[in-house]
Amino acid sequence: MAPEVLRNEQSNEKCDVYSFGVILWELATLRMPWSGMNPMQVVGAVGFQDRRLDTPKEVDPQVSRIIFECWQKDPNLRPSFAQLTSALKTVQRLVSPSHQETQSPPVPQEISVNSTP
Repeated sequence: MAPEVLRNEQSNEKCDVYSFGVILWELATLRMPWSGMNPMQVVGAVGFQDRRLDTPKEVDPQVSRIIFECWQKDPNLRPSFAQLTSALKTVQRLVSPSHQETQSPPVPQEISVNSTP
């Protein structure tokens, strides 16, 4: 949860952007966030001490930047989901240069099954 939500302050869709940053961190690191801490410790760390998860240096720098932007202290400085979509498409093209936005779905292939009665 976003720090402002943990502090029971007014929030908007930017709190979801913060949470998306945590999910992206989980996908990039394949780790559980705040492991070793109980829920109250996480509330204190995130909501009142402005702590953020460490992003390992092995994580792609562009992905790290997106995560960092999602975790801005001021919710108004966090990107919109439209901006995130654009940033993630850029990362996707770097990972898979042959990917095209208009890529057609895979063609189903018939699988033959031999059965005997």
